[in-house]
Amino acid sequence: MNIFAEFSERVKAVVSTLALKGPEGASPDLSRVTVESPRDPAHGDLATNAAMVLAKQVGMKPRDLADKLAEALRQDADITEVSVAGPGFINMRLAPSAWQRVLASVVASGLDFGRSSRGDGKKVNVEYVSANPTGPMHVGHTRGAVVGDALANLLAYAGYDVVREYYINDAGSQIDTLAESAFLRYREALGEDIGEIPAGLYPGDYLKPVGEKLAELHKDALKAMPKVERMEIVKADAVSAMMDLIRQDLLQLNVKHDVFFSEKTLHAHEGNAPSKIDEMLEALRGDGLIYEGTLPPPKGQVPEDWEDREQTLFRASDFGDDTDRALKKSDGSYTYFAADVAYFRDKYLRGFDEMIYILGADHGGYVKRLQAVGKAISGGKSEVIVRLCQLVKLFRAGEPVKMSKRSGDFVTLRDVVEEVGRDPVRFMMLYRKNDAPLDFDFQKVTEQSKDNPVFYVQYGHARCCSVLRQAGEELPNLDASDSELAKADFSLLDDSGELDLIAKMAEWPKIVDASAETHEPHRVAFYLYDLASSLHGHWNRGKELPQLRFINADNTKLTVARLALVRAVSLVLASGLAILGVDAPEEMR
Repeated sequence: MNIFAEFSERVKAVVSTLALKGPEGASPDLSRVTVESPRDPAHGDLATNAAMVLAKQVGMKPRDLADKLAEALRQDADITEVSVAGPGFINMRLAPSAWQRVLASVVASGLDFGRSSRGDGKKVNVEYVSANPTGPMHVGHTRGAVVGDALANLLAYAGYDVVREYYINDAGSQIDTLAESAFLRYREALGEDIGEIPAGLYPGDYLKPVGEKLAELHKDALKAMPKVERMEIVKADAVSAMMDLIRQDLLQLNVKHDVFFSEKTLHAHEGNAPSKIDEMLEALRGDGLIYEGTLPPPKGQVPEDWEDREQTLFRASDFGDDTDRALKKSDGSYTYFAADVAYFRDKYLRGFDEMIYILGADHGGYVKRLQAVGKAISGGKSEVIVRLCQLVKLFRAGEPVKMSKRSGDFVTLRDVVEEVGRDPVRFMMLYRKNDAPLDFDFQKVTEQSKDNPVFYVQYGHARCCSVLRQAGEELPNLDASDSELAKADFSLLDDSGELDLIAKMAEWPKIVDASAETHEPHRVAFYLYDLASSLHGHWNRGKELPQLRFINADNTKLTVARLALVRAVSLVLASGLAILGVDAPEEMR
C-alpha cells in the first residue's frame, strides 16, 4: 500500500467527478497532480498541488479551484480535515483508520512492503568500480563500490532487471607497467637482488606473491624468452592475480558483480573476423557519425592523444559534447575513446534500456562524451546516466589518518574494513549524497550513540527484536507470528506517537520510488535514520508513561496490536538496510 499513490488517485477522481473542462472543452491533464507530505507536519498529513497545476487549464484562480476541490475531498471518510493554504495548496489530515490500514499492509506484506513495480522489468546495466587491475582496491574506490552496489539493489527492489558490471581495463599502458613490475618481482623470487623499485613501476608488496607464482610455474624460463613473448605471459598471469585480489577486496564489502567485461575482447580478432572496435567504426561510418578531419588544440593542458593531423573523428558535438572526439589516430592506432564507444555499443546490443556509470569525481569530463555516445549509438533509445562520487577523507577523532600502507602508496579498502567492519563502511559511504565530499571518522563510526547513524539504525532493528523476544518470555502462550499479528485490532493504536510511527513507515514506498527515479540511494539511508529516530523517541516516551509500553500483560489485544507495530518497524528497517547492503542485527553486542 502506497498511501501517497492511493490518495493521489482519490484527488484525481474528485477532479474527474467535478467534470472540470478547459476553455475548449478539453479535460485537464492530471499527470502533474501529486500528493506529498507537507513540509510542516502541523499543516496536516498529506498535501496536494492539484489546484496549482490545474487552475490555468480549467480557467480558474488556484485558490477558487482549491476551495472547490477541498469541499469535495471533505466527503472522503478517510479524511477528517481539509484546509487550503497560501495560493492554493490543499492540506489533508487523515483518520486513524487510514494509518491503521497502512500498518496492516506492512505486516501482511513483510519484506515486500515498499517493493515497487516502477521499473516494469526494464533492463539496466550498472557499471561500477572498474578499477585498473594493477593492485588492491584503495579507499578511493570504496565509495563508488558501495554507491554502485546499493543503487543496483535499489533498482532491483523497484522492479528493474539489473546487471552489475565491472569493466576490466586490461588493454592499456598501465598493464605494460604492471607486467614490468611483476617481472621484477619474478626475478626477486628467483633470488636476484632487484634493489629499489624503479620510478614508474608499482612498488607494493602485493606483487610479491605474483612474482613467486610466476617463478613456481615457469622456473627461470621467462628470462630466456623474447620480451614480447614473455610479457604476454606475465600480463595474463598478473592481471588474473590482480582481479582475484580485487574480487577478494570487494567481497570484504559484500560487493559482487554479475559480469566482468574485459577491454581486451574489444580489440580481439577471431580468425579473420573484425574486432568489436572495427565493427563499431563500420557501423558509425554507415550512419554518418564519423569523418576524417582535424581538431583545434584543446584549451588548457593538451592531452597526450591530441594530434594536429587528420584523424578519424566521432561527431560528438552533434549530440551535446563540447567537441568532436578522436577514434583513430593518424598512425592507425585506436584511441582510448574508441574502446569506450565500442563498449557502449556492446552494452546496447545486449539490450539494456539504461546504462548507469558510477565514476570518480576526477572523471567529470567524461560525462558529456558518454552521454553523446549513448544518444548516437542508440538513436536516443537508451539513456546514459552518470553518477560521480566525490573524495573520501579519513579521520580518527578529527585528526587525518595515517595508516600502514601495504600497497606501497595508498590506504587500502581492506585496511578500512578490517578496522571498523563492513556495515559502518557501507552505511557511512551512503550517508552523504554521492557528489558531496565525505569525511569518514574511524572513531565516530564505531561509537554507540545517536551521532553514529549506522549504530542508531541497527540498534533500532535490534530493539524491535528485543521487544518481540521479551513478549515471548513474558507471555509464553501468546502467538506473535506474522500471520496472527496481521489480524490485530489496529484501532487500538490511537496514541500520537504510534500514529506518527505508522505515518513514517507509510513513506517507505514513496522513498523507494523517488530514490530509484533519481538514482540516489543515500535517500534510503536518511529515511532509515528518521524511522529509527521515531522508534527510539516513542520508546523513550514509554519510560515516562507506562501505559504506552509495548507489552501489557493485562491487555493482550493491545499488546498484540503494539507488537504488530514493532514488527512492522523491524520489517521496514530490515528492507532498507538490505538495499544498502548492511546487516539488520537481532542483537547489538
